[in-house]
Amino acid sequence: MSTSGAVDRAFRSALYDTGDDTLDTGASLLAADPAADAELARRGEDFVATAWQRGWQPADVVRVVRRELDETHVRLVGSLIRARARRDGRARGARWEAQLEELPEAEGFAPRGDRFSYATAVLELYRLLLRLPALEPLDEAAAPSPAGRERKPESRMLGRIRALLAKAEATGFPEEAEALSAKAQELMARHSIDEALLAARAPATEGPDAVRIGVDPPYEQAKAVLLDAVASANHCRAVWNEPFDFSTVVGFAPDLEAVELLFTSLLVQATTAMTKAEAAQRAGGRKRTKTFRQSFLAAYAHRVGARLAAAAEGPVSDDLLPVLASREVAVAARADRLFPETTTTRLRGVSDAAGWAEGVRAAEEARVRGRRRLP
Repeated sequence: MSTSGAVDRAFRSALYDTGDDTLDTGASLLAADPAADAELARRGEDFVATAWQRGWQPADVVRVVRRELDETHVRLVGSLIRARARRDGRARGARWEAQLEELPEAEGFAPRGDRFSYATAVLELYRLLLRLPALEPLDEAAAPSPAGRERKPESRMLGRIRALLAKAEATGFPEEAEALSAKAQELMARHSIDEALLAARAPATEGPDAVRIGVDPPYEQAKAVLLDAVASANHCRAVWNEPFDFSTVVGFAPDLEAVELLFTSLLVQATTAMTKAEAAQRAGGRKRTKTFRQSFLAAYAHRVGARLAAAAEGPVSDDLLPVLASREVAVAARADRLFPETTTTRLRGVSDAAGWAEGVRAAEEARVRGRRRLP
């Protein structure tokens, strides 16, 4: 039997019939034929290429594999993604390259130890990749020329913002955290205004971009609400994909950076505050409950959103009004092209009064400074 024939037989048995027996049969065929390993890896790269054609990006694939399978499969898909990227030869932009750099460490796509276990893991991974649905393509050319899509190094300003937020999240002293977060948020606002001024003075080379941000369980609904609030305050739009645990955020590059930074920081602050609130509840004789945590995070997201929206209101200089207004139109148009139809989702599981009250209190104490809203 040819090597390709062995792989075809294994695939017919394991990939197109989801029974456990068929998976074992396919894995046995591959385990018995070491010569099929190279062809098996090549087919895996083809599955990855098909995922790209369906709108998936490296981080999206890793996220869904980690959610549905385990770390063995994550390492395998990381190896396939790296191999496919080397053969791709296509420039896909800074965010794509950053996702490749952040792939989990892997030792290559080759069997180590038990061949049957290895073949089983590969076939389980391929079953998942084969069934990935189409997503909205984010690599639409937002710029009229390739120059607008070249990779840019992170600015010193963003590096300073990241460092300040990391220190604010790590310190055990509330006063120090308050000062560090306030400084980071001040720099965020300044960075956005600087970018808008540059855009007003130079010919337009870039349009709005789009990025998927993971919204991981548990309590993903409340986290998605928080991300939506942060996005709105930073002149972006967010659309949540509940089945695959991510939100797509549309906006201009500096604003997307601000959304990612602030959302991550607020999640850390919320988790820290929730842990303290639960400890106080337990000290008062109350057990930890899922509804307490869900209600806490929902209230936190709701109140932080209100604070951000209120803080975003403010005057904008006359010279910035035209460029800011045109940016808002461009973001809305790109979001509408990506998502011509959206639905609203009702937040579930919010029924714990104590959790809600503690979440509101934590949101009042969260370090936020809103960005000015577009006219």
